[in-house]
Amino acid sequence: MAANFNRTIRSAADARAMIYALRSRRDKAKPVLVVAQACEAIDERPFRTCDHVLDILSAFFNISGRDLRSHSRCERAVARVRQIGMYVVHVTLGMSMTEVGRAFGRDRSTVAHACHLIEDMREDQDFDRIVQTVETVVRAAFANSGRVRR
Repeated sequence: MAANFNRTIRSAADARAMIYALRSRRDKAKPVLVVAQACEAIDERPFRTCDHVLDILSAFFNISGRDLRSHSRCERAVARVRQIGMYVVHVTLGMSMTEVGRAFGRDRSTVAHACHLIEDMREDQDFDRIVQTVETVVRAAFANSGRVRR
């Protein structure tokens, strides 16, 4: 699937079209929002952003969106893809680890662990190319959103 995905997306418009197509056919499971105290307003942008990134990861790695959004422990391969997503959102889109953790239904320390782990794994050239490709697709998808870190 990854090879086909690389040929499909050539521009930011292609990436946005892919997100739109995936959003319309993805699993009906909705992410669980962390409920804040009544006086706090929750900014939904991080949740929407991470939801779009999970759609991209689901298509790129051919993994169920439901598995990626699951709040329980899962197979190592699914967990690794989720960790790549957390890393890419934090590094490429510049979201704080706390925001990423909330949006992924995880703790900030889990996001920190994922970022350190993926950074260490990038020493392998093949793995680095995969992460670079995901970063490129995410940059293209969010190019006009103002969220992409330069």
